[in-house]
Amino acid sequence: MSTPQPNAPAQFWEERYRTSERVWSGDPNPLLVREADALESGDALDLGCGEGGDALWLASRGWRVTGVDISATALERAATRAAEAGLAEQVAFEQHELGVTFPEGSFDLVSAQFLQSPVALDQDGVLKRAAEAVAPGGTLLVVMHAGWPSWMEEHEHPFDVVFPTLQGLLAMLALPRAWRVETLEAVERPSSSPDGKPGTRADNVWRLTRTA
Repeated sequence: MSTPQPNAPAQFWEERYRTSERVWSGDPNPLLVREADALESGDALDLGCGEGGDALWLASRGWRVTGVDISATALERAATRAAEAGLAEQVAFEQHELGVTFPEGSFDLVSAQFLQSPVALDQDGVLKRAAEAVAPGGTLLVVMHAGWPSWMEEHEHPFDVVFPTLQGLLAMLALPRAWRVETLEAVERPSSSPDGKPGTRADNVWRLTRTA
């Protein structure tokens, strides 16, 4: 068996979770809540679910959720939270290195919230698979950072991260006519630096319905 390289995705993300008691707030992403709140519940796929904030919110709204992440530690934390919230029967967690493996089945909602990685990730390939996994009548919801926060210069960040444009992602997906664009929007929000310097950050939102 080969030894993982220092920047191998599985090693990078597992190290990030293992060296921190908690990485994320535990709250659902606000743009997921905004876009999915009125959707009729069914089967949902949460790509890059982390510690389970989005998956548990969806489960609390009646969805049957498959949460996927590369980190075993993140998935253990998510499963523990699901059990504590009485939602264990509503949520199943699977470990995948997206771009290498992908969960089976079709889903009424496929959510990819900030699926942007500082280490290797076939972002385009994963999002194409995500679209293929949407059932007829279902929803593909993608939210991505549109760029660095206003207080950060691009050269200050040690990693290369892809920031798709609104039209660029649509062009990359090359979806057939049997899709309808529901939301195509850049949203700006407050974003402060670690030392408290105020600023903003823009996020891009795509919500698409597979009509047939």
